[in-house]
Amino acid sequence: MLRSVGRSTPALLSALALSAALLTGCSGGDEDGPVGEDRTPEEVMELAKEAIDETSGLSLSLTTDDLPEGVTGIVDATGIGTHAPAFEGSLTVRILGQDAEVPVVAVDGKVYAQVPFTDGWQDIDPAEYGAPDPAELMSTDAGFSALLPATTDLEEGESVRGGANNDEVLTEYTGTVPDTVVQNVIPGAAGDFDATYTVTAEGQLRTAVLTGVFYADAPSMTYTIGFDDYGTTKDITAP
Repeated sequence: MLRSVGRSTPALLSALALSAALLTGCSGGDEDGPVGEDRTPEEVMELAKEAIDETSGLSLSLTTDDLPEGVTGIVDATGIGTHAPAFEGSLTVRILGQDAEVPVVAVDGKVYAQVPFTDGWQDIDPAEYGAPDPAELMSTDAGFSALLPATTDLEEGESVRGGANNDEVLTEYTGTVPDTVVQNVIPGAAGDFDATYTVTAEGQLRTAVLTGVFYADAPSMTYTIGFDDYGTTKDITAP
């Protein structure tokens, strides 16, 4: 009887160890990643900035459900940004109460768009649509990543499951961003902005939610910015 128990003990211990490992992986998995290594919120922001600055390219998105009435501005935008710098995608712009989808290519310091009711591509000034040069959104000094270290009053929140297959551990961080930095993303930004970021266990920024006054003489609103497909490569050329 005792010999029988002795022979089963190694198998039992192995099973227990495996179970413990699986449980650890299902809860608080970020503890094994860079974000979980006793980093302060400020250090996590630097890590997330580094991930954006060092990747070859990203899938970017920007959306809002509450663009103020009467404002000419961006309703949503999707595309690929690279550190060329370059961007290729489309913007949905609200003009005089009507939404227009505008394919855009930004490269070599110029922004090209297929403006509604016109033929072909045109060289445009994105400021006329309340938008920045999309290629500059990947700038290490004035793009999306610059928001992160400029955020003050940072606080770490809860960790939750997320991602396309709910297979990522995301940690939430909140803070405040000054308009001098947000203006690089939306030129009309004024005043401080409330920011909520979600960051993966590996230190990749997934979403940035910014709330404040983005357009002059308009009420506060919210933009949600998404970051995905780190490592994307794309040769973007002028049309």
